[in-house]
Amino acid sequence: MITTPTTLAAATQGAAKPYKIIIDTDPGQDDAVAILLALASPEDVEVLGITAVAGNAPLPWTEKNARRVCELAGRPDVKVYAGCDRPLVRLLHTAPEVHGDTGLDGPVLPEPTMPLQAQHAVDFIIETVMREEPGTVTLCPLGPLTNVARALVKEPAISSRLRQIVLMGGAQMEGGNSTPCAEFNIYVDPHAADIVFKSGVPIVMFPLDVTHQVLTARRHMDRIQAVGNRVAQATYEMLDFYQRYDEHKYGTDGGPLHDPCVIAWLIRPGIFEGKTVNVEIETGSPLTTGQTVIDRWNTTGRPRNATVMLKADSDAFFDLLVERLRRFG
Repeated sequence: MITTPTTLAAATQGAAKPYKIIIDTDPGQDDAVAILLALASPEDVEVLGITAVAGNAPLPWTEKNARRVCELAGRPDVKVYAGCDRPLVRLLHTAPEVHGDTGLDGPVLPEPTMPLQAQHAVDFIIETVMREEPGTVTLCPLGPLTNVARALVKEPAISSRLRQIVLMGGAQMEGGNSTPCAEFNIYVDPHAADIVFKSGVPIVMFPLDVTHQVLTARRHMDRIQAVGNRVAQATYEMLDFYQRYDEHKYGTDGGPLHDPCVIAWLIRPGIFEGKTVNVEIETGSPLTTGQTVIDRWNTTGRPRNATVMLKADSDAFFDLLVERLRRFG
């Protein structure tokens, strides 16, 4: 039987835990919260490693920020690998206006003491997927898809061995946040995204349409701060800095907490609702480069290659986040 995103989602919700995951990330305050959520949930997800990519900030910052977050969580044992420092074709586009010059402005976090692993992130992804039992490793990309695409091209065999790719990226009805129609992660490296969405790997996608339903509203921020431990306070300070840009841009109470949705779905999939559709990536148009063309009503008849999340229970999401932040006491 061919595994489709629909059967994948059903299997994931009923499968034994913990899920073995690799977090591919470009921290980024929302990336940091996703990492913290994963590290606080060992009964649900086993983090095999964290791979850094250039995106929200240049690679020297994102790999350092990933290590900072691991140390904040008290997990210097988690291995962090540096990956690609630029997109496949385009020049790197970063987001200091959102995340600050370091990519993780807000709390004052010390320089990491845990080592950066010598192995390249792409090789770590390939080695890990080929070593583990087929169908057991989930890739969780939270940034541009450069590392994942390079791994798929370098070793095509991993596409049939991966359990799934659960990613944050793309947009449809919400429009884009980097251009009128392109979301940041896809816009930074649309050619990598095109490779990933054509890979045949089952994909679960969290676009802006769903992440914009998960806002760091004041009532949620107050709950995070009230947890009272060091990790929760650092999380509060990260999000307090991070939400200012989006509050000004969108006029909302709080900003969208994009990347933790990926981890939250693995822990409690019932928080979200989605639909299995075809998704294609625009790479050629100067006007719409990076657009995720989501065939929500099957008007093209193209094969359905992704389960796209469309609805989120924001209160349930923040209940989960606050519960897990308490574990860092």
